[in-house]
Amino acid sequence: MSDYDFSNLRAVFFNTTLKKSPESSHTDTLIDVSKTIMDKHGVGTEVIRVIDHDIATGVYPDMTEHGWKTDEWPALYKKVQDANIVVIAGPIWLGDNSSVTKQLIERLYANSGDLNNDGQYATYGKVGGCLITGNEDGIKHCAMNILYSLQHIGFTIPPQADAGWIGEAGPGPSYGDKLEDGSHAGINNDFTNRNTTFMTWNLMHLAKILKNGIPAYGNQRGKWDAGARFDFENPEYR
Repeated sequence: MSDYDFSNLRAVFFNTTLKKSPESSHTDTLIDVSKTIMDKHGVGTEVIRVIDHDIATGVYPDMTEHGWKTDEWPALYKKVQDANIVVIAGPIWLGDNSSVTKQLIERLYANSGDLNNDGQYATYGKVGGCLITGNEDGIKHCAMNILYSLQHIGFTIPPQADAGWIGEAGPGPSYGDKLEDGSHAGINNDFTNRNTTFMTWNLMHLAKILKNGIPAYGNQRGKWDAGARFDFENPEYR
């Protein structure tokens, strides 16, 4: 609908597949469903395949300061800083998020102490969502981990902020795989298509609402450290 213009928003999708480019990624196929909707409404979108980058392991903003020779995370984190919407998308392995997903979350956590110009945590005003693929049970488990982690470091999570497709549990086709009848697994699954669409619109709506950030009162680390208490009363002294 032309009534909805989100051209002042930017979104970054982190694909946490274990497959390096140019190998085909089922997660990319599902990301494209959400990305296409955003593109239609003017959102500036970018997809980053995390495993293609030399990202160090650790929980500091720049791991080259802690013994690593290279670390591409500081450059990638600038993409997060410029984005209004961040979507983490990846596969299930052994019933849990991929190792690449976990590494990404650890590196996001490494920057959780950064502050914006209002003295709030730097991710305030950004919204987060997730997409899950694979052929093992556990979409909700994986989504809970990702969405909790995002909100814990300052992202705002809208309603229905996750979607996924796992097909029949056990070995079998993954999202987008071509089947014997010529169709593609998951592509016409109404549950997946509905949830992915709802997630996408909720991310755009909330990101637009929060474009100017969250009010900077009661959540400024520097002012708390300086003695402000924002109406907090210590129960010990009541």
